[in-house]
Amino acid sequence: MSWLRALKQTSRSGLTVERKRLEPLIALRGAAGLAIVIALSLWLFGPVAAASSAFGAFQAAIATFQRSWRPRPELAFASGTSLAVSTFLGYLTVSHEPLFLALLVVWTFGAGMSWAAGPTIGLVASSNVAIMLVTVTLPTSVAQAAGHASMMVVGGLVQAALIVLFPVRRWGAQRDALADALAAEADYARRLRHDPVAPFDPEPLMEARAAAAVTPRQARRRPAELHGARGLAERIRPVLASLADPAAGASTEGRERDRVRELLDSAAAILDATAHAIRHGEPVDLPPGPITAFRTPDTGAVLTGPRYRAATRLGTLLQDVVETAGGTGAPTSTQRTPDHNLQKTHRPQPPQGREELRDQPPTTRTRPTTPSRHPLRRPTLPGLIPVALSAMRKDLRRGSQVTRHATRVAAVAATGYILGTWLPLGHGYWAPLTSVMVMRPDFSQTYSRAVARLGGTVVGVTAATAVVRLADPGTYLSAALAVTSAGLLYLLLRTGQFAAQACIAAYVVLLLGMGGEQWTQTVPERVLLTLLGGLLAMLAYALYPAWDTPRLRTRLADWLTAQGRYAAEVVATYADPVGRNAPDVREALLAARTARAAWHTAVARATAEPVRHRGLSRTAADDAEDALARLGRAAMLLEAHLPERGAAPVPAAARFAEALRASTEQGARAIRDRRVPTWDAVRAALDAWDSEAESAPGHPAEAAPDPADKAVRTGARRMLEPLTELSEALDTAVPPMTVDGTARAKAKGTAPGKPDGPRNPRDSTAR
Repeated sequence: MSWLRALKQTSRSGLTVERKRLEPLIALRGAAGLAIVIALSLWLFGPVAAASSAFGAFQAAIATFQRSWRPRPELAFASGTSLAVSTFLGYLTVSHEPLFLALLVVWTFGAGMSWAAGPTIGLVASSNVAIMLVTVTLPTSVAQAAGHASMMVVGGLVQAALIVLFPVRRWGAQRDALADALAAEADYARRLRHDPVAPFDPEPLMEARAAAAVTPRQARRRPAELHGARGLAERIRPVLASLADPAAGASTEGRERDRVRELLDSAAAILDATAHAIRHGEPVDLPPGPITAFRTPDTGAVLTGPRYRAATRLGTLLQDVVETAGGTGAPTSTQRTPDHNLQKTHRPQPPQGREELRDQPPTTRTRPTTPSRHPLRRPTLPGLIPVALSAMRKDLRRGSQVTRHATRVAAVAATGYILGTWLPLGHGYWAPLTSVMVMRPDFSQTYSRAVARLGGTVVGVTAATAVVRLADPGTYLSAALAVTSAGLLYLLLRTGQFAAQACIAAYVVLLLGMGGEQWTQTVPERVLLTLLGGLLAMLAYALYPAWDTPRLRTRLADWLTAQGRYAAEVVATYADPVGRNAPDVREALLAARTARAAWHTAVARATAEPVRHRGLSRTAADDAEDALARLGRAAMLLEAHLPERGAAPVPAAARFAEALRASTEQGARAIRDRRVPTWDAVRAALDAWDSEAESAPGHPAEAAPDPADKAVRTGARRMLEPLTELSEALDTAVPPMTVDGTARAKAKGTAPGKPDGPRNPRDSTAR
């Protein structure tokens, strides 16, 4: 992408106002907290102290709107306290410009490094530095500075107290995350009706897992319906895919496929009803049609073998998730009669004489109707400090994007402060303030926020100035207008940066006007210095960038390593059965999801960057992503039927798993070194496995093969296919795609190891 196109795209993104669900009660609560702090400060200390303390309550309320699963009172208190510390230290050095400049560089560098601990901590730390540049100019003595800092802490405490006393939709974010995960699986089930290999984005499941981590205090107060349902949702998705997949489930057409579609549609309806109940804290209201679909005894007559087991397990999991969503583990009001009980409807008995079903082990059932004794733990607020410092120390290295961002923002803040001081405009802190507020570790956010900051500043300052000139408000009316601007900010904060920056600009002008500064002292200088700060931020990123495009190969290699480990752990479980709750498989799955998310984030950022990576074209990246997604899908289908503890082992699976793990690690090194990975070891292990199965004593070729061996060997063969396609995608010798696609298709058809038959372009389910 050219620079001109990148600038157009980021500018459009920064000026866009998105349509989001507004939360007026939460905005009103934040504005009320700000009004209480301003009124108390005006009564006790006067307008200057009120302006300073208002920044503490203002920042504390903004912190509670950030995307975080931590309790909101903790965020409000931490934000107000950290701003108070920054302001007091800044005032102690502001009279000595070299010392203050050194403090600004250190403080800004630390705020930039805090992005390593998460976006919420990074944003709060950056905002503290920006607001500090304003608040250090308000006190006139050390005693006043201490008083102002104390009132900032009070502002944070007031916002925290209001959250505790007037909760709005308690546990709402956690409910939404879990409901979104179940609703995503419902949508997945519906799409599987029409496309048996439809893709699935695991991001809702990742969000639900992040939301499920609780502090010790939260664990004692978490609603019962938020216990256990996430784990059940994790186990439902592979069963859905296994039931719908033509290779592991029903045929593409016919009576079996019709029955599978009916079950998938019924599962989607039940999952949607459960998601609605969890989201709104209501009893589960199951529709009668889907229940009837799972009650019919025809399932055992239509589906056989793995298909029947998948349908049975799906009904069991749906029953469990419905009971868990009820909150107590007991049937809800919609389940008072046997006609509404899924437990009695999803276990159809196979007809007599069906040997393949009679020989199958009974389906085990785990019903998490009681809270887990070992929930995912989130550190407390004091416990978060060493975690954050450890993350920052880990990222403090040459080449790290966070370190480059911290260096960049520290240099720009110092440069902006020096230029603002030297220029005859007054209020020179607006330039570094703007730079700190708009700079982010990636290109697109930095440039889009710079444009939004400038546009919002012009609109907000113009509107506030017009009000000030026409109404000539006094102290109390200016305070009321400032609270109104802050309330609009809280209401519109999630609609985009342009609206937020306009409200912030109006709020600051009105608040400083309450403190005694005239509009002529703030408007012209602030607009020019805002432009200067935005230009410095954009220029700094252009001169000292941290592009994601050159890192695409590294992200792809990381994903290959994680995906290969996950697939190897699944296959290895068949060699040493440990039951369905295999911890190594679960750990590898989470690592693969994390690597996949990092890859997608890098691709999204690289798409907006004005650079071109010659080592990995967009077409090659798309093909490689599709291949790794298919590898994960093949492993997921095997995971859906993990052997029970004590089942007969498949020794050859261990050798294939070791070859797969070693080959993917070597392949990842090849990708980083711009080489094409090879899979000779994997192919040799699979060939040896086939030869061993054909020549094993007591298992001649004409005899019936071992079902477990055959199933896992088929899955292993399906894993080799996407690995071959990954090498083809990264092979620079393959001709580029022509208009009709014939050149690349021909090249792929002649590649060694290419499986016969056309490839479904939508077969890109990511595990």
